[in-house]
Amino acid sequence: MEKQGNQDVITVQLEKLVRHLESMRIAEYMELLERPGKLILINLVAGIARGLGIAIGATVVFAIVLHLLRQIILLNIPGIGDFIVEIIRIVEMKNGKF
Repeated sequence: MEKQGNQDVITVQLEKLVRHLESMRIAEYMELLERPGKLILINLVAGIARGLGIAIGATVVFAIVLHLLRQIILLNIPGIGDFIVEIIRIVEMKNGKF
């Protein structure tokens, strides 16, 4: 009888393990590893998406900062406005606009 009880416990534990592995989608991951072309394509698309996201995000942040700096210049706050004008002049000189 004790042998049957041990087998039942082992069976239950194996079923739990199988359910856990299925929930982790290990089989799909193994299939993906067997097809390196598909893995490369997925990673390439993911990299392009990340790169575009970073570029668009940085553009938006810099545009907002530039807009805020221009608003500060328009307020003509002593000291700060002159400092920002000097920074803009230096940047324009480096870019060859001046």
